[in-house]
Amino acid sequence: MAKQKKAKAETAGGLLEQLRVPEGPVDLTTYDPRATTGFTGVKDDGKLALEALGAEVSDWQERLFAEGRKGAERSVLLVLQGMDTSGKGGVIRHGAGLMDPQGLKITSFKAPTPAEKRRGFLWRIRQAVPGHGMIGIFDRSHYEDVLIARVRNLVAPNVWDKRYDQINDFEAELAESGVTLLKCYLHISPEEQKLRLEERLDNPTKHWKYNPGDVDERQLWPDYMDAYHAAIERCNSEQSPWFVIPSDRKWYRNWAVTTLLLETLKGLDPQWPAADFDIAKEKQRLAAT
Repeated sequence: MAKQKKAKAETAGGLLEQLRVPEGPVDLTTYDPRATTGFTGVKDDGKLALEALGAEVSDWQERLFAEGRKGAERSVLLVLQGMDTSGKGGVIRHGAGLMDPQGLKITSFKAPTPAEKRRGFLWRIRQAVPGHGMIGIFDRSHYEDVLIARVRNLVAPNVWDKRYDQINDFEAELAESGVTLLKCYLHISPEEQKLRLEERLDNPTKHWKYNPGDVDERQLWPDYMDAYHAAIERCNSEQSPWFVIPSDRKWYRNWAVTTLLLETLKGLDPQWPAADFDIAKEKQRLAAT
């Protein structure tokens, strides 16, 4: 088998370049949450474009999976962060739904248990890192420990401040071990969030999605934006960059994240493993049965 390429986070052109956050100070107010960067069509076009990605993204995922089954040590980790209703679940349903479930590992992080807290904030994250050949998806992630932990004063400032460096070290370890990180901030406006929460209250089939705590968190929007600015700015390396996904338009959000994933897979260029057996001989043996 050809020598595998190391994990790489540098952009390969296309949407990866357009949505990548430049290094330096971050101000999310300068990003339009209703933008359709890299796409010129309308909603119906976007839905068709997403569907059209299915065969290609599935093919590249299978290549990565096959490589992993034959000894290659690469994987992809898609990190989804965003305010409540930004669409992490929607991305998983519509984007990940195009791929083979056996090659996916989806982890949703809720509040840590007392046992998890005693082990350090990165312990449970490490347990969920995708294995070789897999695509992992984090619905929320280790960044919660410099977001809600900071905004809600769950730990002392000197504790969460140290975590940025710990996160950078952790992500550097992932890259060195063959994990390509794709970190997406799903960027919605407070106005759009309000509409989505109202929709959940108005629709009985969506009451299960509504959490009264979402309103409490909404009131802290400016504090969360400050926390996101810091997290994106301080943990935005060449190996592990951030991407801001305009997410007021659900159809665009789903297409954009799936396109970023496809471009990432194509950049890794996984190859079908060569046969490790005599093909002609096996054909003869099979014909004789």
